[in-house]
Amino acid sequence: MSAPGSSEAARLLVRRGLLLEYLTIAWSVLSATIATAAGLASGSIALFAFGLDSMIEVFVGAVVVWQLRGHTGGRDRLALRLIGVAFLFLAAYVGIEAILFLFARARPEGSLVGIVLTAGALIVMAILGLAKRRTGSLLGNPVLVTEAKVTLIDAGLAATLLAGLLLNATLGWWWADPLAALGLCILAAKEGAEAVRGK
Repeated sequence: MSAPGSSEAARLLVRRGLLLEYLTIAWSVLSATIATAAGLASGSIALFAFGLDSMIEVFVGAVVVWQLRGHTGGRDRLALRLIGVAFLFLAAYVGIEAILFLFARARPEGSLVGIVLTAGALIVMAILGLAKRRTGSLLGNPVLVTEAKVTLIDAGLAATLLAGLLLNATLGWWWADPLAALGLCILAAKEGAEAVRGK
């Protein structure tokens, strides 16, 4: 990891990165609990998958905390690979669920809890993702920058799910969410492959 201008500046940036990760983990635990319960209650595969995505974000956040606490540079490659594997797992799971959702023509019930949760997740994850990307860039930490992409993809997934929940609730367009989720899977798979290769 390349050091910024001074060791004090580096320490402050590492502390900021850790704080952002702790906030991300706390939000993700809450989000995973609510999304999983709401998905089971409403029969929404997409909402349940969003809960799994939040669980992956907890894992990825823990990887970055581990790497930041070492901050010697020796952990970068392994941390990037772990994040890449999480990306690929997310892409595979959500992609399979979206295809099954389309073929089954499943019509989940409306979920007000899901709509409120995903709207909140969109805002929170976008803010955290942008802050982590900036902090990682200033710190010269490729792991934090890569994890910021995970968080921003989570924000995109929240936006996709929110649109799907709203379209299903208002227009009965049950297929809108799985189609958009498939597009997001392609992006997640690309980012995962790059992270595994250490890029």
